[in-house]
Amino acid sequence: MGALETRQLVIDIPGRAGGRPLDLRVGTGERWGVLGPNGAGKTTLLHTLAGLRAPRSGEVRLDGDPLSRLRRRALARRLGLVFQDRHDDFPATVRETALIGRHPFLSPWQQEGPEDLARAEAALARLDLTHLAERGLATLSGGERQRVSLATVLTQAPRVWLADEPTNHLDLHHQVAVMGLLAEQANRGCAVMMCLHDLNLAARWCDHVLLLYPDGEACWGAADAMLVPAALERLYGQPLTTAMVDGAPVFVPRT
Repeated sequence: MGALETRQLVIDIPGRAGGRPLDLRVGTGERWGVLGPNGAGKTTLLHTLAGLRAPRSGEVRLDGDPLSRLRRRALARRLGLVFQDRHDDFPATVRETALIGRHPFLSPWQQEGPEDLARAEAALARLDLTHLAERGLATLSGGERQRVSLATVLTQAPRVWLADEPTNHLDLHHQVAVMGLLAEQANRGCAVMMCLHDLNLAARWCDHVLLLYPDGEACWGAADAMLVPAALERLYGQPLTTAMVDGAPVFVPRT
């Protein structure tokens, strides 16, 4: 359970003629990092995997089921997406927003029950948001809103996590806490795929990496095989210096 698979998937990016078809399997317990420069298609890929965008060709399967055949509610019970930036049009408190994660499990007009509320409260505590539970989203900082987005998906409790820049707007302490949370979900049997800009977070927390190039090329595999200077310098067009710290590589841009 919890496996996300692509079969000859080509994401649809306007102005790009083609791209290497992706044949990936994000298995249970795995932590995938998606790396690439701006415009390479990282967000488009995640939205395609979540069923929000149609691919140019190929298909996505969730636990063996074609994504195109799943109803939105059934999909939302199994797959959660953390957006890079969240825009909320309706006034809501932090607690009310976290409870949205339980909506796929409720029938129309059904109110959340004690178990749903307990899940939301636990998620808020895990993301250090309990003291903000009654605050309106509009009053929060960017980092606080990002943690609310993560708490909402944690309340949802999907088997597959897709996270687009999950550490966006976060200070150093909360970056580490969020990456620890995603690792914790994988350790509990979830499949996790996250888009990242920080090479060092990917090196520290991911066991698999997908490199997306602006021309549509891609390569993927175990993190230690992908996170090497030659591949990363070609990916970003930037010389790098590498050192080992606590058993993991650290990459520093070189002028």
